[in-house]
Amino acid sequence: MVQMIEKAILSSDLGLNPATAGTVIRIPMPPLTEETRRDLVKVVRQEGEAAKVAIRNIRRDANGDFKDLLKEKAISEDQERRAQEEIQRLTDQRIGEVDKVLEKKESELMVM
Repeated sequence: MVQMIEKAILSSDLGLNPATAGTVIRIPMPPLTEETRRDLVKVVRQEGEAAKVAIRNIRRDANGDFKDLLKEKAISEDQERRAQEEIQRLTDQRIGEVDKVLEKKESELMVM
């Protein structure tokens, strides 16, 4: 299996050159270049934005559920308003957490 794995790694177009010693495969990882780091930061930012969009979609769905409950007269307008304020507070909190993680990851990538 070692030869098949080695051939698969070579043909994967990852730019890696495995070194085989018996049943051990060593894959030396080249250091990241500045350009590669910038590309990785772009990927991290895209993933962070996707997370923020997902959080906002959850907020939209929750607010819609509360509006439906208001229409059905299951809750009062005050309860709906308080629920929307709480949802907004939670949304802001979670987006802040995503921003902190993004900032930390970007600094990790650029320092390496």
